Amino acid sequence: VRQEWHFQDKETQFYRFAELELSPEAGAGPRDGGDELLEALAFLAQLGPDALLTMALRKPPGQRTEDELELIFEELLHIKAVAHLSNSVKRELASVLMFESHERAGTVLFSQGDKGTSWYIVWKGSVNVVTHGKLWVVLGLFPGVPPSSGWVLGPLPGLIPGCHPKDVEANTVRLKEHGKVVLVLQKDLQGGSASARASRYLVMAGTPEKILEHLLEFMRLDATLYDPVDTLLGDFLLTYTVFMPTGQLCRALLHHFRAEPLEGSEQDKASYSLLKRRKILRLVSQWVLLYGRLLQGDRGTTALLQNLADLASQDPRLGGLGQEQERRRPRGLENGDGSVSPPPKAPSSGAWLGSPEEAALDSSCALRAQDKVPYEIYRADHSCLVTVLPVNASVRDVLRALAPRLGHDREHVLVRVNSAGDKVGLPPDAVGVFTALGLNERLFAVSVEELGSLTPHPEQLGPHVGSSETLDLISSKDLASHLSDYDWNLFRSIHQVEMLHYIVGPPRFHEVTTANLERVMRRFNELQFWVATELCLCPEVARRAQLLRKFIKLAAHLKEQKNLNSFFAVMFGVNNTAVTRLARTWEVGLGARRWGSGRCRGVSGDPSWNHRVYRLAVAKMSPPIIPFVPLLLKDMTFIHEGNRTLAENLINFEKMHMMAKTLRVLQRCRGHAHAPLSPMRNRSPHRPEDPKAVRISTCSEQSLSVRSPISTWAYLQHLRAIDSQKELLRLSRDLE
Repeated sequence: VRQEWHFQDKETQFYRFAELELSPEAGAGPRDGGDELLEALAFLAQLGPDALLTMALRKPPGQRTEDELELIFEELLHIKAVAHLSNSVKRELASVLMFESHERAGTVLFSQGDKGTSWYIVWKGSVNVVTHGKLWVVLGLFPGVPPSSGWVLGPLPGLIPGCHPKDVEANTVRLKEHGKVVLVLQKDLQGGSASARASRYLVMAGTPEKILEHLLEFMRLDATLYDPVDTLLGDFLLTYTVFMPTGQLCRALLHHFRAEPLEGSEQDKASYSLLKRRKILRLVSQWVLLYGRLLQGDRGTTALLQNLADLASQDPRLGGLGQEQERRRPRGLENGDGSVSPPPKAPSSGAWLGSPEEAALDSSCALRAQDKVPYEIYRADHSCLVTVLPVNASVRDVLRALAPRLGHDREHVLVRVNSAGDKVGLPPDAVGVFTALGLNERLFAVSVEELGSLTPHPEQLGPHVGSSETLDLISSKDLASHLSDYDWNLFRSIHQVEMLHYIVGPPRFHEVTTANLERVMRRFNELQFWVATELCLCPEVARRAQLLRKFIKLAAHLKEQKNLNSFFAVMFGVNNTAVTRLARTWEVGLGARRWGSGRCRGVSGDPSWNHRVYRLAVAKMSPPIIPFVPLLLKDMTFIHEGNRTLAENLINFEKMHMMAKTLRVLQRCRGHAHAPLSPMRNRSPHRPEDPKAVRISTCSEQSLSVRSPISTWAYLQHLRAIDSQKELLRLSRDLE
């Protein structure tokens, strides 16, 4: 007060004192400091990635690290204003972009007549443009592009002082045949050593034949599907069905194998032919490693493998490769869960077709296109007809199999009906319709006259009584463990190419089905609506609050077990509108809201930022992981619909690279075997455990579960849910 002491740190803005707040009740102790700490840490974890990005953008371009440039580049991939630019241009933009923020509305960025010095991209918020007189208002980064969120006002500027032109075309090579461009290459400026970057070119576009020819010319003899630097082989094999039929690929490979060079000495010709054939055999081995027995249904592929086996056996220079193939043939194949399957018994061409990928599917509950499953088809009177047909049976095949029981006097159609009563007629050529059914959907075989009076089956409407009493007997830890084990059986059954065929359209292979991926998606919807259904069918407030806490704890345990797909499903169920409006329930279980937000919000994050928090969290996790599958499908859809497959009659291979990068997420997440957490392990006693994959079982004696593991497993396999949001809201209003 008398200014005898100078306040040294007067510029400090905030102070925090360690003194605890006094409790209003004597002896009550401090309030929930642990919960508040968890919530604060989760909130900081949510803000961290955004702060990291803005910090990188505020740095001078010359001071940005490689990681910061990659972070900015990843953000540019999701900005519509630059969606029309190539990845190379986006990488150059990432090195020169600067961040500019304006906190107050109405701030004038620049006025008419000012000299333009920059191009702007509106990242957040909006901008009003007011013009006086006749001036150009150009939307976009460059003149003439479609309107987007970038904008410039004023006369079109020329080369402005401070701008740094970058000739991306200087690193681009265009190969022409007969005056037409057949292959576009670009020098690789990212990753690897300087010498490797100087000699490696990335395929940007080309015809299918030239892309394959370039691959065979420059691939290494030890090339693999999942090479982190040279991804051309993996990109091609993962996505070739989009632009190149399998028969065309087989003919091209056989042509290259038989072709002889026309120029050079005899020794040079022999060396070149030997190297080319070794590369073809390497490519085929990696092709089979990925697709396995999915290739057996294609006659052209089987003939190719047989021809290659015969040609390789006739060439003494390739004898070493044949012996290596014979040495590997009797070896047991490691399955996705770590067990070892017996060696496949197959003819000479079939020896190519045993792969770890396929072996993993052998050991799981994977569905294949020719597997026969029971089809449950309902009639208009709700009676059920069961017939056994292949997974990829067409609608015509289904009706033909049911014709003796349906009768031949009237024409019948196959209709998909959901719980709301919406009816969709299925065309005769549609395949895989039974496994593609959504939650609470059924197939009905009816005549045209019966179509108007068709109603949903009573089971489609969901349960009328909840199962909270059953859930009381199962601890949240055991519930999460059983869910994770069941989800792993579903997740590891997905073949990598299923996601591509699901997004792009009907598969080119006869033996490929998307049934396994559709089953995982149906389970996701089932789980989230099951959570909302159980809460809306619980009549007592206290029991409902207890059930709410159990579900939030369940989500936390699923997150700890790295089962992120079910974690998001449970969180979506808890955040259903019919649940969030139950104010009394949340008031009684207020600790559940605070506790759950602190432990679960750190991964879910803000979806408006393209789930950046989730992506960064997953990048730091080690496998095994069950990822958020709907987000992977969203990424694939964004890539497929946002990029043309053909550009100037050339395959846009940049698009193929981006799609393959997303598909590799499945392989990374399944990089280590999953160790079952529930008591129902059912594993081979001789199976060697991977120390990186082993996790402590949470099904311990202290887990307080009363139900047996078998009954719990059966309960989780047959969850019942109401998928009608209208019905859930009605039940919610009846409760509160």
